[in-house]
Amino acid sequence: MLDANLKSQLKAYLEKVTQPFEIVASLDDGAKSQELLGLLEDISSLSDKITLHSDGQDARTPSFALNRPGEETGVVFAGIPMGHEFTSLVLALLHVGGHPPKTSDELLDQVRALDGEMLFETYYSLSCQNCPDVVQALNLMAIFNPNVRHVAIDGALFQDEVESREIMSVPSVYLNGKPFDQGRMTLEQILAKVDTGAAERDAKKLSEKAAFDTLVIGGGPAGAAAAIYSARKGINTGVAAERFGGQVADTMGIENFISVSHTEGPKMVSALEEHVKDYEVDVMNLQLATSFKAAETEGGLHEVSFESGAKLKSKTLVLATGARWREMNVPGEQQYRNKGVAYCPHCDGPLFKGKRVAVIGGGNSGVEAAIDLAGIVGHVTLVEFMGEMRADAVLQKKLKSLPNVDIILNAQSTEVTGDGSRVNGLNYKDRTTDESKSIALEGIFVQIGLVPNTEWLKGSPIEMTPRGEIIVDAHGMTSVPGVFAAGDVTTVPYKQIIIAMGEGAKASLGAFDYLIRN
Repeated sequence: MLDANLKSQLKAYLEKVTQPFEIVASLDDGAKSQELLGLLEDISSLSDKITLHSDGQDARTPSFALNRPGEETGVVFAGIPMGHEFTSLVLALLHVGGHPPKTSDELLDQVRALDGEMLFETYYSLSCQNCPDVVQALNLMAIFNPNVRHVAIDGALFQDEVESREIMSVPSVYLNGKPFDQGRMTLEQILAKVDTGAAERDAKKLSEKAAFDTLVIGGGPAGAAAAIYSARKGINTGVAAERFGGQVADTMGIENFISVSHTEGPKMVSALEEHVKDYEVDVMNLQLATSFKAAETEGGLHEVSFESGAKLKSKTLVLATGARWREMNVPGEQQYRNKGVAYCPHCDGPLFKGKRVAVIGGGNSGVEAAIDLAGIVGHVTLVEFMGEMRADAVLQKKLKSLPNVDIILNAQSTEVTGDGSRVNGLNYKDRTTDESKSIALEGIFVQIGLVPNTEWLKGSPIEMTPRGEIIVDAHGMTSVPGVFAAGDVTTVPYKQIIIAMGEGAKASLGAFDYLIRN
């Protein structure tokens, strides 16, 4: 199952295992069970601390549990965790085997203190780059709290469950049989939901912090670069972010970051976070900014309030809250969000295997999504508002060569239709004839650009464009002295990771220059 190179790497990792454990597999006569058995035999052959049993009785086959002798850890994989989930498997092997995780003692103590029986079930797809964060977080909770159990389920392999639970977006998490949440979540975010007093405790602690020299709002590429450049100046630096990594965490392939020929969003986010932690930066996650109060006098303290109730003050600010996927804003879109309406083709595409889907948008992201989906789904219809696609010529040529793709131009989407529980079609207007038309569909992937995350700044003295982008000068400063901005949230053209990083560095240098002059 594993090639020689992967076996060699895995063997090196498994040398970190300090205590014996068992892999208990539940198998049937199918080909997938034999494939899983081959994988587990390869793994068990690489460490004398791992014992494989193939007599498991789990109702889901193929599946396997990782148990210590005489003790169920609560970690179960239903399916064959390769692709993006292979890392989740390796980490689970290490942590069940006694190797400590790279998680703060404070978070692990919070996990240990959780009360009540919790059975989590996570439906993932092997091509989903957001799913491993959820799987790994819930596995840790199961390993460190005997009251928690977690089953990670490959949705493509257990289609009957996906259909019966009407799951059309991954990761989808159930707690004790009921829907818990959807989408990428960190351990901190999960704990905030199950430990209801945590947010209030954290907000109180944050509000008691002394004022920062520079406070960065947002943890994407621009925010990370700003924090690093600020911390290198030796000043008191903080980062408050809803989630570290921002939209990069949802990006599949990155091939235009100079000097790195190829990487993936989650890998880049991890590297960014580790780089920031190399410095004395106070990183505050799960903090969604809700309002801004400018300093009353130049050189005074600015204040930012957050959804958690926390308030932070700083001499200078770097606003790097980024942007999010633009929505169609048509009837039915919100009703059927995650019930056929999706925004991540890499994550959710495998759930639509053999089905008819549409991609909204003819730019690079839309055409790339249509190409990827064409290899998974039954049929793809690309719907573009303009009379021509805006994607690169090489992408358009590839798309037009695919036999299961239709392209509709001059089409204004007017309504997402459904049967009350899931999508069944898209209505649109032909802009050349004004004729109303419809397409029978089971999924719609929206790829029509970005919206800056600046709603929380409305009514503030910070000058913005009608589109909500923050206006900045050559040094990254906004219309408010001491407040800078960087990245996709600003008027700077070309929303690219490498540009956001450069702008973040520039904004923090501008903030430092402002500090020493004031």
